[in-house]
Amino acid sequence: MNPPQSIYDNPVFFEQYKNLRDHDTGLNAALEMPSLRALLPKLMDIDILDLGCGFGDFARFARIQGAKSVTGVEISQKMLTQARQRTHDAHIHYVHSAIEDFPFAHNRYQLVVSSLAFHYIQDFQKICGKIFDCLQNDGSFVFSVEHPMCTAWPIGWHTEADTSFWPVRDYQDESIRHTQWFVDDVVKYHRTTQTYVSTLIESGFTLHAL
Repeated sequence: MNPPQSIYDNPVFFEQYKNLRDHDTGLNAALEMPSLRALLPKLMDIDILDLGCGFGDFARFARIQGAKSVTGVEISQKMLTQARQRTHDAHIHYVHSAIEDFPFAHNRYQLVVSSLAFHYIQDFQKICGKIFDCLQNDGSFVFSVEHPMCTAWPIGWHTEADTSFWPVRDYQDESIRHTQWFVDDVVKYHRTTQTYVSTLIESGFTLHAL
């Protein structure tokens, strides 16, 4: 097993990412967050676990929607520092931990959320098992990941002659990817859509939306 990566603590990466998110110039605000929020159950009076909470944006949103409490887990100390500075709410609790190392409590939460974090996790199956166990019987698990077409070929568009295309030949190769985003060697783990869905079902989840 490879150790968890905290690329967000890289000073160059962090400043570039912070600028991107603070000015809503990325795809998170335009596409990902609206799609994720559309899948959420009612948040009123529930306890939520946010895995890879970043700056705490979702935690604050959930509390505005009436959530009883939110626990945010984040491996990056720089991200957590920003989250704590931006949050003034005793019912939001931030934990400095890799997702893989977080002590999931049995039957604790009604909702687990994760936004664009699991493609940094090597053992998705193990995490799914822990999440299933920490949810109450009527609980929900809502998450997003970088699209498998992008993790399969993280280099981007390929130009050949006068044609540009996105290669798909490595889609079935589920292995580590060393990518470039703001800085070199950002480690991600590629999985097919089939693997994501099959792993969820094998872990005991019922799929309601994709």
